[in-house]
Amino acid sequence: MLASFDSHLFWAALSSGPYWRGALLALELTAASLAAAIIIGFFVALGNFSQRRWVRAVAWTYNWLFRATPTLLQLFIIWYALPQLWPAFSGSWFTPFMAAWIALSLNEGAYMSEIIRAGLLSVDPGQELAGRALGMKRRQILRRVVVPQAVRIAIPPTGNEFITLLKLTSLAYIISLHEILTSAQELAVVKFQYPEPLLAALLYYLAIVSVLMILQSRLERRFTWTSGRGRRRPVQAPAVPAVAHDAR
Repeated sequence: MLASFDSHLFWAALSSGPYWRGALLALELTAASLAAAIIIGFFVALGNFSQRRWVRAVAWTYNWLFRATPTLLQLFIIWYALPQLWPAFSGSWFTPFMAAWIALSLNEGAYMSEIIRAGLLSVDPGQELAGRALGMKRRQILRRVVVPQAVRIAIPPTGNEFITLLKLTSLAYIISLHEILTSAQELAVVKFQYPEPLLAALLYYLAIVSVLMILQSRLERRFTWTSGRGRRRPVQAPAVPAVAHDAR
């Protein structure tokens, strides 16, 4: 079986332009989607703490909708159904990249809202009371006291979400976005050989995710450890509840 493996095709795929461009496109889509998801998740998380019942209901419904449905189905709806329901999305500006960005941003926003909510809950309520005692307004307390401390808790799991989101970009091959998996599929169809192109794609994902895991590990050490008199000691921080990805 191994005798049929074409090493020349494998190395050609590994160093080909479509794979490199696909990898860069996947990283670009991941970064853009996570940036939008953080903004969405922040406001959804704040909505969960709102005193208005309808705002809490909207936040809960958003999380329920995007966490309870598969990411692939959301991508299909955005790319195929949305242009028929809303003609404005049938223009030339609505590219596969734009559709994937919208779908992944909305999907990831639900998960980021839970991470951000956990970060906000980790801040001692007494600090908000202290801010009020100093005459600070609620918005000032949120910006200067609560958010900076919540960010410290939220950054490590956000790194994990970046890795998960990078792998989710592979679903966009179904709408012809030319990321890594699309490049592998196209080469396999042309050459009638699947092991070599798919193995090359696998190595690309392994390499990219390995680098991201190293960066995530450094972030975790940076934000969960602090210096103290020449030595480093752990800081006890509330654990962020794991967010299940089964529905994704």
